[in-house]
Amino acid sequence: MRAKIPIALVSGVLSAASWLSGGEPQSQAGKEQQVPPPVVQSPKATIPGVPPRAEPAKPAANDTADPSKMAAPAATITTKPPGSASVNDKTYIIGSEDVLFVLVWGNKELSNQVMVRPDGMVTVGLVGEIIARGKTPEELGQEIADKLKEGGYIRSPQVQVSVHQINSRKFYINGEVNKPGTYNLVVPTRVLEALVNAGGFKDFANKKDIRIVRGDKQLKFNYTKVIKGQNKDENIFLEPGDIIIVK
Repeated sequence: MRAKIPIALVSGVLSAASWLSGGEPQSQAGKEQQVPPPVVQSPKATIPGVPPRAEPAKPAANDTADPSKMAAPAATITTKPPGSASVNDKTYIIGSEDVLFVLVWGNKELSNQVMVRPDGMVTVGLVGEIIARGKTPEELGQEIADKLKEGGYIRSPQVQVSVHQINSRKFYINGEVNKPGTYNLVVPTRVLEALVNAGGFKDFANKKDIRIVRGDKQLKFNYTKVIKGQNKDENIFLEPGDIIIVK
């Protein structure tokens, strides 16, 4: 029969061997309890062939919402009402008999069409009479807005004045033409264009000696040479009040 070796003796031998090798004695049960730590994948790790997911940018600590930037923008007038004349509201000078349209943003009761009277005045609701002649549509609109605000009628009025009919800028054609009379100077017009609009000449018209009366001046226009490409400097732009006389 084999001799039984005491368990205590075996345990002592194993402990001694561990001490001699520089290690610490460990029990078998202790070895079984050791579990390797779980591997945690970094958030920035990527899978081959799959692009990384973009993360939304985080606002800075001092980046606070500005209530003024979050507010809805104020309404502005960017287009002219239908039927407006093709004029520049910044440069056109309003005159008597011009027909204007006064648009007060958000207020139909105050928006209406007015004609400039011979004295140069117009009547606007809540404002009363105001001088329009000699001003641009933009200047008149700003003045009406200022008066509405000063009177306490509207807190922040926006007013647009547009020209619907140009009746103050006129020229005249008299004499031997088929359609003599008064013409509105709506767009830049030269003498030759004006004569064409007048329907041409009558049979005995003197086409070589046409005069343009401008105040106390008389300017010459030779139709026969101009249509041949000569005397081009005589084909001037007309000004309000000019009178073309064809003898």
